[in-house]
Amino acid sequence: MNLSSLRPPAGQKRERKRVGRGMGSGHGKTSTRGHKGQRAVSGFGQKRGFEGGQMPLHRRMPKRGFTNIFRKEYALVNLERLNELEGAEFSPEKLVELGVIKKLGAGLKVLGQGELKRAISVRAHKFSKSAAEKIAAGGGKAEVIG
Repeated sequence: MNLSSLRPPAGQKRERKRVGRGMGSGHGKTSTRGHKGQRAVSGFGQKRGFEGGQMPLHRRMPKRGFTNIFRKEYALVNLERLNELEGAEFSPEKLVELGVIKKLGAGLKVLGQGELKRAISVRAHKFSKSAAEKIAAGGGKAEVIG
């Protein structure tokens, strides 16, 4: 098998339907739009979710919950990721510099997924319970800032 013998699966590629090209084409005159009506006129567009006058699904569903305007979005990093990195001391600034986290947001939170194979010192705004335990068990230090 070589690249020149590759073909798309049968039925994958279809030619575009060319409408309004004469009666012989089968798609002439009304161009597959039927006679009269809102859908037949030019510029016709429908609102998303419009169901022909029936109450749309998104309005039939009950409202639920609310949006907390004081929500804090933390940058998350797992212990397994810190374990892969060079060095023994980590701070939010260093992790941004290394490209581990893109945006700091409300601060850095360290989560406890993965194993820690060495002693590391981490400065962060928050630690999950398991992350703090694993860092302490490995002989490292988890320092809460701010």
